[in-house]
Amino acid sequence: MRIDTAQSATSRLLQVFLPMDATGRDHPMIKVLLADDHTLVRDGLRHILQQAHGFEVAGEACDSATTIALIRATQAHVLVLDLSMPGRNGIELIKQIKEEKPDLRILVLTMHAEQQYAVRAFKAGASGYLTKESASAELVGAVTKVASGGVYVSLAMAERFAQNLNEPADTLPHQRLSDREFDVFRRLVEGQSITGIAHELCVSVKTISTHKTRILEKMQMPNENGLVRYAIRHKLFDDENDL
Repeated sequence: MRIDTAQSATSRLLQVFLPMDATGRDHPMIKVLLADDHTLVRDGLRHILQQAHGFEVAGEACDSATTIALIRATQAHVLVLDLSMPGRNGIELIKQIKEEKPDLRILVLTMHAEQQYAVRAFKAGASGYLTKESASAELVGAVTKVASGGVYVSLAMAERFAQNLNEPADTLPHQRLSDREFDVFRRLVEGQSITGIAHELCVSVKTISTHKTRILEKMQMPNENGLVRYAIRHKLFDDENDL
C-alpha cells in the first residue's frame, strides 16, 4: 500500500478543519499515536495529519512491544494501530491496551479484509476500522470521529454488517477459532512456515505447532491444503494482499 505524500495528493485534505464548540473556540489538539511496522506508512500518515488542522502526532511505534511502551509513557487521545506488526497478535494487543488505557481510542488501520477482522477488532475494544487502501481519503475523518467518542466504519463495512443480519446464525468452523488461532490460520493459508510464524509472533515453534493442531481439529481439516481450500471457498482473505 502506498500513501501519496505529494502536494497534489493531499491538497484535498488541506481544507479539513475541526469544528468549533458552542463557545466558538477551536477544539484542543487531538494527540495521535501511530503504530505500524512500515516506516513509509507512518511517514504518510504523519504527513496527512500534519497537513490537517487540529492534530499532533505524539509518538510512533513499529512493533507490539514498543506500542505498549509508548501508550504507557504518552498521554494521547487516539492510537492508529496496524494489526500485523511483529510481536503480539493485533487483536490481543487491542485487549491489553484497553485494559491498561481504557480511555484511549483505537482506530485499526490494516490491509486485512474488513469482513474477517472488523468484528474481532471491535469486540476487543477498537473504536474504528479503516483499510489502508482508503486511509489517504478517510484518515482525518476517522480519527476525528473516534476521538470525539464515536465509532468509525466505512460505508462498505456498514453494508456488509447489514447484509450479515439476514444470514443464518450458524457458526462456521473458522468462527470457532480464538483470535490467536485465527491469526495463525491466516498466516498458514498465506503459505508462511511454522518457523516463520513463530519468529514473527515471538513465540516458540512448539507453540505454533500446537495452534496448528488445534486449528485443524476445530475446523475438521486433514492438512493445510484443506485450510487453503476452505479459505478460498468462503472468500475469507479475498484482498490481494491477503492471498
